[in-house]
Amino acid sequence: MITSVDITGVKYDVDENTKKYVQKKIGRLDRFLPRHARKSAAADVRIKQVDQPKDNKYEVEITLTVPGNNLTAKDTAGNALAGIDIVEAKLVRQLHKYKQVSLPHVGRRGMLSKFKRSYDREQ
Repeated sequence: MITSVDITGVKYDVDENTKKYVQKKIGRLDRFLPRHARKSAAADVRIKQVDQPKDNKYEVEITLTVPGNNLTAKDTAGNALAGIDIVEAKLVRQLHKYKQVSLPHVGRRGMLSKFKRSYDREQ
């Protein structure tokens, strides 16, 4: 669980319900991190209320600090909690790419066995 989650609201009062929801959703992102990055991961969540003439929109920006990299995702939605869900999905995709780059053995399993099978067919 990512324990250092900093939640700030710009023109928006962050209530306890929103804090719990953010802690639950963003805290669970550690399952997508490599093991070496789990202890030092930190998240910074900014929820900004953007006043439109017709309705209110919320802009959610999450910066996830991992060793050697900062992952940032940003989106707007009609509801602050919906914006958190959208940004969380974007961060999951970025974490998959980060894990694949930081651990070179992920995704390369079976390369030699594939070569051996193709070599056996030729003989």
